[in-house]
Amino acid sequence: MSEICIFAGTTEGRRLVECLVGQPVKVCACVATDYGEALIPRGENVEVLAGRLDGAGMRRLFDDRRIDAVIDATHPFATLASETIREACEATGVGYMRLNRGGETADADAVVVDSIQGAADYLAKHEGAALLATGSKELAPYTHVPDYQDRFYPRVLPMASSLAACAAAGFAPAHIIAMQGPFSVEMNVATLKAIGAKYLVTKESGKSGGFEEKLEAARLAGAKCVVIGQPAQQAGIDYAQTVRWLVDKYGLTPAREVAVVGIGMGSRGTMTFEADEALRNCDCMIGARRMLEATADYGRPGFAEIAPQKIAECMDAHPEYRRFAVVMSGDSGFYSGTKKLLPMLKTDRVRVIPGLSSMQVLCARLKTSWDDARAISLHGREGSIVPEIRRWGKVFALTDGSDAVKRVCADLIDAGLGDAVVSVGERLSYPDEKLTRGTALELKEYACAPLSAMLVERPVSKGTLPVGLVRAVSISKLKLTEDAVVYDIGAGTGSVSVELALNCPVGRVYAIECREDAAALIETNRRRFVLSNLEVVRGLAPEAMADLPAPTHAFIGGSSGNMEAIVARLIEKNPRVRIVINAIALESTGEIAQIISKFGFDDSEVVQMNLSRSRKAGRYHLMTALNPITIAAMQRREDEHED
Repeated sequence: MSEICIFAGTTEGRRLVECLVGQPVKVCACVATDYGEALIPRGENVEVLAGRLDGAGMRRLFDDRRIDAVIDATHPFATLASETIREACEATGVGYMRLNRGGETADADAVVVDSIQGAADYLAKHEGAALLATGSKELAPYTHVPDYQDRFYPRVLPMASSLAACAAAGFAPAHIIAMQGPFSVEMNVATLKAIGAKYLVTKESGKSGGFEEKLEAARLAGAKCVVIGQPAQQAGIDYAQTVRWLVDKYGLTPAREVAVVGIGMGSRGTMTFEADEALRNCDCMIGARRMLEATADYGRPGFAEIAPQKIAECMDAHPEYRRFAVVMSGDSGFYSGTKKLLPMLKTDRVRVIPGLSSMQVLCARLKTSWDDARAISLHGREGSIVPEIRRWGKVFALTDGSDAVKRVCADLIDAGLGDAVVSVGERLSYPDEKLTRGTALELKEYACAPLSAMLVERPVSKGTLPVGLVRAVSISKLKLTEDAVVYDIGAGTGSVSVELALNCPVGRVYAIECREDAAALIETNRRRFVLSNLEVVRGLAPEAMADLPAPTHAFIGGSSGNMEAIVARLIEKNPRVRIVINAIALESTGEIAQIISKFGFDDSEVVQMNLSRSRKAGRYHLMTALNPITIAAMQRREDEHED
């Protein structure tokens, strides 16, 4: 097994070691101090060596361990250490890779100098307290500034050697700040204000060294930054390129941690503490562009992807990142892409973090409950709210587009539900949030913001449902599912088609009818009930079925003498299709029995309903028998009958 030596005294070095834990390579991590050793991630394939090495010590290490490659991840200002490592690699013939830290440009208001001495010279000419964030190794130049012991506050690592260096330079304990960085903007601001600093002295330490946070903190605290410019770096590659190089060279598959984060409505106020923590600790974010814009202040690299497959591919393409945050709008479990993404992350350590959904926020704004509401999504989908409001009386809908309210209200009005109360929440949680409430008739011309949600309310009718007995039995025998694809063959006036469409709200019903007057009546009923999932197909079965998608269920109310051919075509489209046939004539009943036998329907049931209706005869009422109706249900359990 190959062994890699990493000089890992920086944030990048520690991240690189962490990335290699558990991988099929040995890692020798070299750090200068015991404190640095304590910060290195541990693993069975990782060994940490603490203590400064000279050139001879490095050459012995490389030879004794047969090091395959050396990665120099020392601090940008440790130029002497880098030169020693490079010379040792050249002397032993070991491959050398320099990991360079990216830098940021100082603000125009900052004072840029080329050394610690240059910073001390500037401070000597300007009065005021200063936070010295340049470490404990080079304090001597500051001691030549008048009143330095009263003016300056060195911030150093919490190590005995650092404290001893401060004491040796003449700094009193009350002026020594011993903390481990990098520090947040808030921490830097608090420190600057606590000591009344007019100046912040820092090295141009790059993003991972907290340089950006120092610049921002100085601006907020009203302090001037004195920046020691980064020395010219030797040729090298950045952290991401280094990881990709290791992955390609040694065939590594770094372990990933993925947080799927529901970030609420998009404002920080609707984000949970758990979500905030996940975003603070991630290496990069993936999500819709609007979600990335909402979380841009976390300062993480972002990749704009929406489709679950594209998100997974993005992670594979960036092995340099260990901790991914996939940012989802609202709640990660409410009409979210999380459901389709999770199966693609089976080899990763995954956390799913919930957030506030738009339904929760809108109902809270309206001071109403949401546990008794039916939730649907019209976002990028075909469909109508009408069947749902008829059934539930209280429906929450996710929408898209400025005409969403107009479309919903038009459907409600067409269905005779213009009195339904519509509440619209626009840009929920943003400063320009807006709530609008009115009837469908009142809001029929309302143009809403694209980011809107709706709550529609209407008392549910307590009247009896107009479902005929034969239709009820026939439909029950179909054993429908919500997403069924159903053929109603010989649909007539469409009474069964309407019932089927109402019972399959997210499915599709095809009413096949050859008579034009009957087909026109079905169209009228489709519009009346606003059934966007019902489509009228004009023509004679089985020919009219040719271009339709495969059915999961079929109801045959009329076959025009083509019953066997219709069943044969249904089985051809889907061998497991469930079929229900209604028949009155004896010949049709006999044909049903033959079809069950011929096509091998091993799950079949035939029911005959005998109904009578009363008629008045003088002062008496007599029962008059109606024609008996045969209802046959059939399905093949096994596909072996296909031949």
